[in-house]
Amino acid sequence: MCRHLAYLGPPVPLAGPLFDAPHSLERQSWAPRDMRGGGTINADGFGIGWYTPDGALVRYRRDRPLWSLSDLPALAASIHAGAFLAAVRSATVGMPITETAAAPFAGDGWLFSHNGRVTGWPDSAAALPVPPRDLLTLDAPTDSALLWTLVRTRLRTGMPLDAALADVVALVSAAAPGSRLNLLVTDGTTIAATTCGHSLSVHAEPGRVLVASEPLDPSPAWQPVPDGTLLTATATTVNLRSVES
Repeated sequence: MCRHLAYLGPPVPLAGPLFDAPHSLERQSWAPRDMRGGGTINADGFGIGWYTPDGALVRYRRDRPLWSLSDLPALAASIHAGAFLAAVRSATVGMPITETAAAPFAGDGWLFSHNGRVTGWPDSAAALPVPPRDLLTLDAPTDSALLWTLVRTRLRTGMPLDAALADVVALVSAAAPGSRLNLLVTDGTTIAATTCGHSLSVHAEPGRVLVASEPLDPSPAWQPVPDGTLLTATATTVNLRSVES
């Protein structure tokens, strides 16, 4: 399974959670603590998306392990952002290892990541309602890319972030029972995430919030998010409720 994180708060160097923390995203790419559902490492690509001070969205993705780019830690140290989302990938057997298959997926000002898998792929997803144009323009022929399309079509109608995630989890869970659907999305001001078959933790302090598949350090401020939860957060608030409610 993959690993992802998202941050909102005062601008900080991307290198902190990605490379410098004791259990940074880079470390999680080669030494994850929880790989339920299969896999041993997250070496099939990575991506980083962040918002500039003027609100522009920048994304950097590769089909290589996060640890393999020797110049990336210095680059990440030079970039400060108050909102970003990053992920490392462990590809499901049979799915392509390409740059376009790596999260975060992006569009219309949103960033999206998926940690898990859709069971019975692709047959179980064949009847899911996806606009033909969106289906033909998927970033990659993967379950995560399809989930992003399902979320994005709802966001385009004006559906709130949390409602869009909850609706997609319900839809896909009905079509493919047993799927692992840890979803993560941000628009640069709000984070929404689901726990559905895998772990997530949240670290909140005044003016900032960080959510991650695994805690980045031993601080007791990290709180586990129970399975079956929908989390919504801003830099100043964190709300948890059942993803089914």
